Amino acid sequence: MTMSSTQIWFLIGLIAIGTYLIRFSFFGLIGNRTFPAWVLRHLRYTPVAILPGLVAPLVLWPQATGGQPDAARLLAALVTIGLGTITRNILVSILGGAATLYTGLSVIG
Repeated sequence: MTMSSTQIWFLIGLIAIGTYLIRFSFFGLIGNRTFPAWVLRHLRYTPVAILPGLVAPLVLWPQATGGQPDAARLLAALVTIGLGTITRNILVSILGGAATLYTGLSVIG
């Protein structure tokens, strides 16, 4: 099935409107209210729950290697987790993981 460029842009517009309405429903309608303590406690863990789901496929099944895990990405992930655990500083862990990835890709290949 092929779609015309008009249909594609219409679909992109619908998705953009839907995304906006979903976000507005949370931030626009209830964003200025005070949440109960149990809601705030659960919201605090949202980034921690989502980030591994975004990063894990890039480490375990990277498109750059045809879906095969490689040592450079696994080592960079371990260094990032280790630095984050030890230093409790997200910037240090990201920069350390990035440096390990680039060094590993240049050395290991």
